[in-house]
Amino acid sequence: MNHQGRRIVALFRPYRGRVVGIALLVVAGSVLGVVNPLLTKQVFDHALFATGGPDLHKLYLYVALMVAVAIVGGVASLAQTWLANVLGQQVMRDLRSRLFGHLQQMSMRFFTATRTGEIQSRLTNDVAGVQSVVTSTATSILGNVVSFASALVAMLVLSWQLTIVALIMVPVFFWLTRLVGERRRKVTAATQRTVADLTALTEESLSVSGVLLAKVFHRQDADHTSFDADNARLAKLQVRQQMIGQSFFTVIQTFLSITPAFVYLVAGWQLGKASGITAGTVVAFTTLQTRMYFPIGQLLQTIVELRSSVAYFERIFEYLDLRPDIVEDPDPVRLDPATTRGLVRYRDVRFRYDDDPASGAPWTLDGIDLEIRPGQLAALVGPSGAGKTTLGYLLPRLYDTGEGAVEIDDVDVRRLSFESVAATVGFVTQESYLFHSTIRENLRYGRPDATDAEVEAAARAAAIHDRIMSFPDGYDTTVGERGYRLSGGEKQRVAIARVLLHDPKVLLLDEATSALDTTSERLIQSALAVAMAGRTTLAIAHRLSTIVSADVIYVVDAGKIVERGTHAELLRLDGLYASLYHEQFGSGRIEARCSDGVLMADGTVVADDQPDSLHPSVPA
Repeated sequence: MNHQGRRIVALFRPYRGRVVGIALLVVAGSVLGVVNPLLTKQVFDHALFATGGPDLHKLYLYVALMVAVAIVGGVASLAQTWLANVLGQQVMRDLRSRLFGHLQQMSMRFFTATRTGEIQSRLTNDVAGVQSVVTSTATSILGNVVSFASALVAMLVLSWQLTIVALIMVPVFFWLTRLVGERRRKVTAATQRTVADLTALTEESLSVSGVLLAKVFHRQDADHTSFDADNARLAKLQVRQQMIGQSFFTVIQTFLSITPAFVYLVAGWQLGKASGITAGTVVAFTTLQTRMYFPIGQLLQTIVELRSSVAYFERIFEYLDLRPDIVEDPDPVRLDPATTRGLVRYRDVRFRYDDDPASGAPWTLDGIDLEIRPGQLAALVGPSGAGKTTLGYLLPRLYDTGEGAVEIDDVDVRRLSFESVAATVGFVTQESYLFHSTIRENLRYGRPDATDAEVEAAARAAAIHDRIMSFPDGYDTTVGERGYRLSGGEKQRVAIARVLLHDPKVLLLDEATSALDTTSERLIQSALAVAMAGRTTLAIAHRLSTIVSADVIYVVDAGKIVERGTHAELLRLDGLYASLYHEQFGSGRIEARCSDGVLMADGTVVADDQPDSLHPSVPA
């Protein structure tokens, strides 16, 4: 047995007892299958055509035995089929769960490089493809082998001469089956790759975002053409997959069908001679021959199917063999939420997305050193592509540093347990993801045990409670796929409420208001002010109006921190930050509110005597 075969067999190890029980039932059923043909010989030779006429007493006995054997065999077959299906579904459940759990452990690097449809295809189509193997193939092979062996033994007992005639071509067929199975495996692999492509195209094109994009650019026909091309290729491959070997099996079936004629011919030559062949022998032999040929045909077909299924297993094991590049420390540190301060440090951090040192790829982040003291609001600003978001991703361990360390309370995040990292760091992204579920279930995602009162309190703090209650179903309103029933600002406030309910000590904000209008931005800023209170906050910002009151601003360019300081200090420095600032607010209009009044574009602060509508609010 090769390595692949051993891995498949290993899937059944947790259910050894059930496997043994099924094997015993298969053997019992197969052995019982040869009893009635042997009883047929007795019926012919010693009951119907006994010396001196039919012997009814023996006939009654043999008929009763034949009926009893048939009933017991049927019950054994039914029990074996039920147990085999239960076992198969348990193995399928384990395989799906194992694959899903393994994929969850993969880092963001894997998911950004792999299409969602490809992952879905492996988890559904490929696992479904091995169903016949784990539910029926093993029992089919065992049952057919036992049936073949028991029929062969019985046939040899009846007549070795007739047995040689019946088996003369069988070894050749088994050899040819291996060749056909290998061709079938290659076509099956190509078919599954096409299924994955089709699944990915469907997932991308028929998602809410995909449909919206297609309608806006009027690309429905082009998408349909792409779908038809993959669909046609899949249809051709599936025809090839089904037809490969059919001519071969036709030859086999034809041979197996005409072989009894040669058996009758040889029996005719031997009948009445010293060979011991009688009419009862011929009838019993041909009955056994049928019971032997059927398992042979089934075995050959099963071998071909098994070779095809190897392609499914190869694709599943390919994912299971992927090693997560972010793993939990064998002896992880667990932070106590009650005593966690929220001190964040980046120590000489270097990172690149191509993690192969031999690639020579440049560092995306190169020598980052920064510190955010407990309760501080720190901001990251810089041109697009400077590395701000990447720097943020390192804090919750979505990626690991290539060199250096990211620390929370003087502990490298790579030494923290996954649970501690998740409990300590809350993340609000630019495009917050909501599940196709109710608002209540989306809010409770990070804290399933939260009470309704706690859910409502978080929603109120995020300034979204009143909007939720305006829906007919309130908190039980289904938000639709990716939250499309809500506006961008509403989704962001739900996401902020979700983080508030989770109650992390460190808050990471990634462009949380950059895509919103002024009104929505003010609502989000108000919600963020509550969220940041008493928390260490790292805000990645494109709109400088959102971070002018930050305790410290780090300016990132080409993966390095080139400036640091407060808003006023950086304006006086007249470097990259001042350049970015003047690009956004060169007109000299009111920039934002701060704790001391209104912050003007030139960095001066004047008394706040203007209506709120003239400027967005910024948390102090």
